[in-house]
Amino acid sequence: MGSLTTNIVLAVAVVAALVGGGSCGPPKVPPGPNITTNYNAPWLPARATWYGQPYGSGSTDNGGACGIKNVNLPPYNGMISCGNVPIFKDGRGCGSCYEVKCEQPAACSKQPVTVFITDMNYEPISAYHFDFSGKAFGAMACPGKETELRKAGIIDMQFRRVRCKYPGGQKVTFHVEKGSNPNYLAVLVKFVADDGDVIQMDLQEAGLPAWRPMKLSWGAIWRMDTATPLKAPFSIRVTTESGKSLIAKDVIPVNWMPDAIYVSNVQFY
Repeated sequence: MGSLTTNIVLAVAVVAALVGGGSCGPPKVPPGPNITTNYNAPWLPARATWYGQPYGSGSTDNGGACGIKNVNLPPYNGMISCGNVPIFKDGRGCGSCYEVKCEQPAACSKQPVTVFITDMNYEPISAYHFDFSGKAFGAMACPGKETELRKAGIIDMQFRRVRCKYPGGQKVTFHVEKGSNPNYLAVLVKFVADDGDVIQMDLQEAGLPAWRPMKLSWGAIWRMDTATPLKAPFSIRVTTESGKSLIAKDVIPVNWMPDAIYVSNVQFY
C-alpha cells in the first residue's frame, strides 16, 4: 500500500509540473524573422533593456560581440545596442542602424533616436530585443527624465531599420587584428555607411587578379587562412546586405602590422 501511495504522489507531482510548465520565470519567446534592408518597413514592436553604466556605452571595455572597440567615441558616441538573433544575425548584423522610440512609461519622449548594433544578446524576452547602452536607453526619454526611464528596467518599444549615416569624410575602416601573420589575416571592418552591415569580404593579393573569399570569424571580423604566405598590399572588396559592393584598393599596405588601423578612401554613399 505504501508503494502504491508513493507512486500516486509521484504521478500527481509529474502532472502538476507539466501543467505548470515545469519551470519558473517568464515564458521564453522565440526570435522573430531576420530584419532585412527593407527601409520602407513599418515600425515593429520590441522590448528594451539596458546594461552597463547609466550614462555609459554598455560594456566596460567599450566594445562588444562585434569586436568593435571605443564605441564611446565618435562616430558611435555611445549610441549603441545589443541585438537579439534576428538583429545581430551571428555577426552579419554588426554595424546596422535602427531608429528606436518608446511611448510608455510617461518618461518616454516618443521621438526616435538612432543606434548602431555593436553587440549581441540572447535573452528570450521578446521576438525582437534591444539591450541598449545606458546612454542610448536614456536618449529615448524626455529631457531630464533619463534616470526615471532607466529605472523602468524593461519597457516596450518600437523600431525600424534605417540607413547608416556617418559624418562627412568618414571612410570605411579596417583593423588588422592581433595575431595576424602572413598565413593568417583577420580583419575587422567598421564605419560602413548605408546598410551598415557586411555579409561578405573578399581579398585580392598584390599582383594577382583573383578575389579570394574571406570567412566570417566572429562579429565584424573576417579572416583568411592560407598554407602559403599572403602577398601585400591587399585590396578588400566589401559587400553589404543589399548586395552593394565597393573595393578598397591596396588598403592594407606592404608593411602592414597586426593591431593596426587602415582607413580606406571609399564609402557607400
